[in-house]
Amino acid sequence: MVGISKNISSIKRGIMLIIFKFVAVAIVILLTAFPNAGLAENKAGAVTLNPNIGGYVFEGNQHIDNNVAYGLGLGYNFTENWGVEGNFNNINTDADSHGADDVQAYIYRIDGLYHFMPEKKLVPFVAAGIGAITLNGAIKDDGTFALFNYGGGLKYFLTQNLALRGDVRHILFRGKDDQVNNLIYTLGLTFAFGGEEKKEAVPPPAPEPSQPKDSDGDGVYDDIDKCPDTPKGVAVDMYGCPKDSDGDGVPDYLDKCPDTPKGVAVDINGCPKDSDGDGVPDYLDKCPDTPKGVAVDVNGCPKDSDGDGVPDYLDLCPDTPKGVEVDSSGCPRPVPAARAEKTVDLQDLPFDFDKSTLTEEAQGVLKKNIQTLKENPDVKIRIEGHSCAHGPDDYNLRLSERRANAIKEYLIKEGGISPDRMSTIAYGETRLAMPEIPTPQNKNSIEAKTNRRVHFELIKY
Repeated sequence: MVGISKNISSIKRGIMLIIFKFVAVAIVILLTAFPNAGLAENKAGAVTLNPNIGGYVFEGNQHIDNNVAYGLGLGYNFTENWGVEGNFNNINTDADSHGADDVQAYIYRIDGLYHFMPEKKLVPFVAAGIGAITLNGAIKDDGTFALFNYGGGLKYFLTQNLALRGDVRHILFRGKDDQVNNLIYTLGLTFAFGGEEKKEAVPPPAPEPSQPKDSDGDGVYDDIDKCPDTPKGVAVDMYGCPKDSDGDGVPDYLDKCPDTPKGVAVDINGCPKDSDGDGVPDYLDKCPDTPKGVAVDVNGCPKDSDGDGVPDYLDLCPDTPKGVEVDSSGCPRPVPAARAEKTVDLQDLPFDFDKSTLTEEAQGVLKKNIQTLKENPDVKIRIEGHSCAHGPDDYNLRLSERRANAIKEYLIKEGGISPDRMSTIAYGETRLAMPEIPTPQNKNSIEAKTNRRVHFELIKY
């Protein structure tokens, strides 16, 4: 009897192997029959039927032979990703005891499935679920037991409604004595019925080519026009911007001075700036702070008609003969009667408002004074610093001191005059040469300019 049972078992295994090979060959034929499937996807709302065949591996402590598993699944896709499936599998095998008794195993499962990339032809998925396993035969775990399973698989869509499918599941249940870990793997087909069809996206019709726009009518199309609001009739460059021939930032159609030299600062009309309003532009003006209304020469400096070093607007004696020494008012200095045979005359030096730096005019006067001091080596002088009446008294006193010290330093460094021949004193606004009204409007009045000075006083002759 034992020998007959073994022969029957061998026959069963042979039949199962033939069936498994048949299914595998059928699947290969299906793959070659549908090489170019159209739209293939896991569709929402589809009912699926999944016949399959594979193998079942029993844990060793069950003493049951591994064998072929047949199965059928029925499922439903709630969405493209989520679905549910009921499965039934049958395994006809033997116990591995000496008697080689037949064992029948039936597995019932209901699984939840989650599909990845459901719109692709190859769709991987994971699954987990619960169910039961019934074992019949001369084995210790004869009976029905609740199970839990998890695993995953792949679906490869051959057509919209047919896919090749492979599954692997880990089967866990509690037998009569021990925890059992089994494995089932299957290969089969999935037939899909119904479901929501997806239409291939149809690209929108290509827009008709439109003519390039030139909104401002300057001959440069809007897509490259960097100045799209150019007034009508204005000449433009290749970028659609008004031409600026002299590059001063003022376009030609607004530029009243279209030939301004490169780099010269201009006003809103494109003309060179003239900060002091004397008619000589700043870039040519050698005296850029000339008071308003003062007549100037071609260099923008106040005119000095008699050439005595005092500009006409400050010169109280405008017709002084050439070569005559004058004071800060442009008038000839009186010659002391006792010393008419020899004159030592040092001119006062003017300063700009709130400045102690030497102007070009002051440096010219100083050079004459240096020459006089060199010609009279026995002369000692006191350098007196003065200011106008604008500003606080203490500030003006310090300002006049800085002016006196600046003159002394210049005489030493540039003129080579010995420091022993000089002393300084600051008077501030206490000794005004001319009375003045200290208002902001009068800071450049003749009186204020006359008071901003350094005076030289002979202390030894």
